[in-house]
Amino acid sequence: MEWLFLFCIGFFAATLGSIIGLGGGIIIIPVLTFMSQHTGFFNEITPQCAVGISTVTIVMTALSAFFANRKKGTIAYRMGIYLFIGAAPGAFLGAFANRFLDFSEFSFYYGVFLIVAAGILMLKSRIRPLHLKMRTYQNTYIDNQGMTHTYIYSPIIGIPLAFCVGFISGIFGIGGGTLLVPGMMLFFGVPAIVAAATSMFVILGTSVLNTVQQIAYDHIIWLYVLFLIPGAWLGGIAGPYISSKIKGRTIVILLQATMIIIGIQFIVQSFME
Repeated sequence: MEWLFLFCIGFFAATLGSIIGLGGGIIIIPVLTFMSQHTGFFNEITPQCAVGISTVTIVMTALSAFFANRKKGTIAYRMGIYLFIGAAPGAFLGAFANRFLDFSEFSFYYGVFLIVAAGILMLKSRIRPLHLKMRTYQNTYIDNQGMTHTYIYSPIIGIPLAFCVGFISGIFGIGGGTLLVPGMMLFFGVPAIVAAATSMFVILGTSVLNTVQQIAYDHIIWLYVLFLIPGAWLGGIAGPYISSKIKGRTIVILLQATMIIIGIQFIVQSFME
């Protein structure tokens, strides 16, 4: 029964995660830790093991989402590479810090962060993308309604932002898109579907790095990974397909709702541990 449950969680987390660019770990981590602490299932899963299992699963989600998004032309590759340059060292540092993590304290602060970030994203229509006097690059994207979106991004802002994303990704075993997607939208005016696809591109790289470290720290229970991966792979394909059929505003609403719900869950979990 628990094996079917793992498959379904992998599929749901990957589908939702790849639609809004979060990777899926933000769902997998709370579910596994809750089941371990409050039910008779997965008793051997510690917070560190949940992070390790989630990290490996995110690799498969991001990989399948990458192939799907590449066909749809929604990945901003150059911007993604700059973001990965910042995210890579952050991911290493975050995975190392995870070994000493007090989950109750960090769960509380991270939950607060998610809710605040969702609130900022709600004000996006009133916030103009930054126009700073520094080296920038311009991209355009034509959405499924034929509208052309032009946005400008700066590596000087993107790389430090991505470092924070990588650090969060390494600590919590999540994709880090909760910060990266709103950051791209707020700072650079990137369309939601491009921000989500590019976020998954960056997450692919950071999750591979995190997986190497989690293997070295022996935080991965491979039997659970075996049943999560098929669902995650299918969800990573389904997510980009669904996102191409819905409006960008719908993706933003999904992102906001997910951040608020999971943020509340993290805060509640911090008081239960």
